[in-house]
Amino acid sequence: MVWPSPGASALMARSPLSPSDPLHAEHLGSYPLLALALDHRPGRNRWVLWFTVGWIVALGPSSPRHLGGGGTLGKAGGTAVKQCPFPTALTWLIILMSVTVTTITGLSISAISTNGKVKSGGTYFLISRSLGPELGGSIGLIFAFANAVAVAMHTVGFAETVRDLLQEHNSLIVDPTNDIRIIGVITVTVLLGISLAGMEWEAKAQILFFLVILVSFINYLVGTVIPATAEKQAKGFFSYRADIFAQNFVPNWRGPEGSFFGLFSIFFPSATGILAGANISGDLKDPAVAIPKGTLMAIFWTTMSYLVLSATIGACVVRDASGSLNDSVAVGSPGCEGLACSFGWNFTACAQQQSCRYGLSNYYQSMSMVSGFGPLITAGIFGATLSSALACLVSAPKVFQCLCKDQLYPLIGFFGKGYGRNSEPIRGYMLTYVIAVGFILIAELNAIAPIISNFFLCSYALINFSCFHASITNSPGWRPSFRYYSKWAALFGAAVSVVIMFLLTWWAALIAFGIVIFLLGYVLYKKPDVNWGSSMQASSYNMALNYSVGLSEVDEHIKNYRPQCLVLTGPPNFRPALVDFVGTFTKNLSLMLCGNVLIGPRKQKMPESRLMADGHTKWLMKRKIKAFYTDVVAEDLRSGVQMLIQAAGLGKMRPNILVLGYKRNWRTASPESLEDYVGILHDAFDFKYGVCVMRMKEGLNVSRVLQAHVNPTFEAAEHPENGTGSRAAPGTADPTTLASEQQASTIFQSKQGKKTIDIYWLFDDGGLTLLIPYLLGRKKRWGKCKIRVFVGGQINRMDEERKAIVSLLSKFRLGFHEVHILPDINQKPRPEHIKRFDELIAPFRLNDGFKDEATVNEMRQGCPWKISDEEVDKNRAKSLRQVRLNEILRDYSRDAALIAITPPIGRKGRCPSSLYMAWLETLSQDLRPPIILTRGNQENVLTFYCQ
Repeated sequence: MVWPSPGASALMARSPLSPSDPLHAEHLGSYPLLALALDHRPGRNRWVLWFTVGWIVALGPSSPRHLGGGGTLGKAGGTAVKQCPFPTALTWLIILMSVTVTTITGLSISAISTNGKVKSGGTYFLISRSLGPELGGSIGLIFAFANAVAVAMHTVGFAETVRDLLQEHNSLIVDPTNDIRIIGVITVTVLLGISLAGMEWEAKAQILFFLVILVSFINYLVGTVIPATAEKQAKGFFSYRADIFAQNFVPNWRGPEGSFFGLFSIFFPSATGILAGANISGDLKDPAVAIPKGTLMAIFWTTMSYLVLSATIGACVVRDASGSLNDSVAVGSPGCEGLACSFGWNFTACAQQQSCRYGLSNYYQSMSMVSGFGPLITAGIFGATLSSALACLVSAPKVFQCLCKDQLYPLIGFFGKGYGRNSEPIRGYMLTYVIAVGFILIAELNAIAPIISNFFLCSYALINFSCFHASITNSPGWRPSFRYYSKWAALFGAAVSVVIMFLLTWWAALIAFGIVIFLLGYVLYKKPDVNWGSSMQASSYNMALNYSVGLSEVDEHIKNYRPQCLVLTGPPNFRPALVDFVGTFTKNLSLMLCGNVLIGPRKQKMPESRLMADGHTKWLMKRKIKAFYTDVVAEDLRSGVQMLIQAAGLGKMRPNILVLGYKRNWRTASPESLEDYVGILHDAFDFKYGVCVMRMKEGLNVSRVLQAHVNPTFEAAEHPENGTGSRAAPGTADPTTLASEQQASTIFQSKQGKKTIDIYWLFDDGGLTLLIPYLLGRKKRWGKCKIRVFVGGQINRMDEERKAIVSLLSKFRLGFHEVHILPDINQKPRPEHIKRFDELIAPFRLNDGFKDEATVNEMRQGCPWKISDEEVDKNRAKSLRQVRLNEILRDYSRDAALIAITPPIGRKGRCPSSLYMAWLETLSQDLRPPIILTRGNQENVLTFYCQ
């Protein structure tokens, strides 16, 4: 029997076709089983004829993978199922169901292949460039493997046919099983030689196979109209009869078990080859034209062939026949039952005993019997199996070569090398050959065949889902020139493909999904550095946009408060400790923006801004910091920070905390930069931001070390320790250098062990001073640290105040249980420390002798940072408090992992910038652990209410 399928695709190279040639483009419709697209091979004066002629062939009741039964959907792969003597109605339904899936998939392939230039790689290329490397890589690997094993399956089909012929003539080489192995290995070796000879030889071989199949098919159709001989009538063939067609139109189930879906599972593998043409996309000059035309025409013509064959065989052959010439009787003889009686044949006895050897229900070579010349059917089997095997032998290496070049998986890059003008995957051919030989030597492929079918169906499902996903994301880049597709039909095709996988073989479907998920997980873990503009990226954008817009429609609530930080890092790689600190407590929790102010003329700095942004983002990704990078160009630092504070963020995802490094060089820096720094803090409070200033003993800015490595002539003055802006620093604008430079390690990257996080909660700022250490303590590296809370109090009420604070903290559910009251916080500091503070502010004093305000303002013209004698006197208590706090910090928190303290606030216009910086310097000096000066904007960030 020969059964047409849209399975095995091939390329045929022939001389240029003239308009009168019967195979010219405008005459394609007159040739069944021929679906093609005319295309020029690059650089050659030849036409390429791409066609699909695959056939499912029956070699007998134990034939692996092939459809068993001459017109009977019965046995497949040696597994007995309930037989149905060619129910034409159900057969058509099965065919149309299969064609529905393949047609939808064909439309999806056509849409994807016309949305940009398609290179080599076929199915893998289409899926990976649509859905991304994760799904594309997993499908590419199993699809290439499936094609390699399919070579073995088709070759074993050919070898079984030859073995059966040898067995009929008592000419076995060794024994039936080893003969299959010997013939199969020899055959696949010959096919390998054809493939290695080049696509021209492969195309010529496919032409030969196609002609043999076409002759075999015509031979069958001719046989159906030749009047039946007595011998054929005894086997159940009576030419075209309406009553035979009517009887065979409805099912007649036989056997202990079986179902419609059981028959469907037998037939559907014949529809799993429509991707063979797309797999040779690299050998076509214009795949965007050839793939849609060839695939859809292949599906159409082979569908017509399926329907014609099922109708013709069902209208010619009865279900049961004995094959004995002695069973002929006169028409209308008594005791004769069955349709054959009206044709003069009595098959009643064998039909009742179910011992008939012939007829649609019993004889698996019915199509050979019906045909005009039986051996041509065997030749058609040869052509079909060899054509399919050769097509798979070509497809697998080309798909695998593209996958290897993308380097998504380790240890396979060796097979990606191409040879010759067309970059032929010679190594891939040899690997496919080894795999095919290995499975041929098994000589029993019934166990692996269901898994391979499911691999093909996985590809179907993902191609349809790729089309649907690319359409649903509304990406402007999705503009296929092929318009005859539907995103909902594609989604239906994807869902049906998955359902069919489980209907065919549920355990094979689970295995296939397990392999896909494993490979998917590996690529997700490795995160290959590729960017193909996949629909997944477009989907991520859509989701982010929709959620951001939706978030703007919801009123803010204190329970949903998150510390969203604008971090003035300058170039992030210059201040890694600041980046690591904020990244630790914002990771998977809230927004982090790394801001950089590029100081200088806009025309000069804009190119640098565009160049640097990508490098800094990659540096953050390499450091595994979940943050955004943004920069602005401004004339000075303060105006740039004002831009960032006002414009950074999107909707409700806007920063509410300004984080910056402490300005260590404030005493030696220019007075203007000092004014800018303190002014930035005031601006943050004016814009309702909280402020967090970080100071470390060794400093934050490592740019001097980095630049000394890149440029030994770098001077530190180019990058003042202000935690904010940057000028034109040599070697910082190269994205590749930034991403590949050695990562500096910081204290926030190491485990802190059983140290303490000390919180000095001195003012009610809304709870921000408590919240940040709490979030930090939830992280694994800080999880073993004990959090201690220090508050001021009176010595005679220490127990009451401690209980009150513990009760308040318990209502906040922060888990802080260790509270210390500081009764000596208001004591006078030691004289030497007071003297040190006075020496600290001495260079910045105006020494006006307590003159009136007008005189002081006149003396301070051009130097607003100067401190008048009256300001020193009025703020004396506050100054001494900072001195005393520093003594307390050194006494209680010498060995802490981190100190968080509420800093003082200098009133704008009442406290000169130099005096305020002297307070911060005095408060945080000579401390070994990092210190975080945190002050909220009086907005509550903690609540003990549930609504």
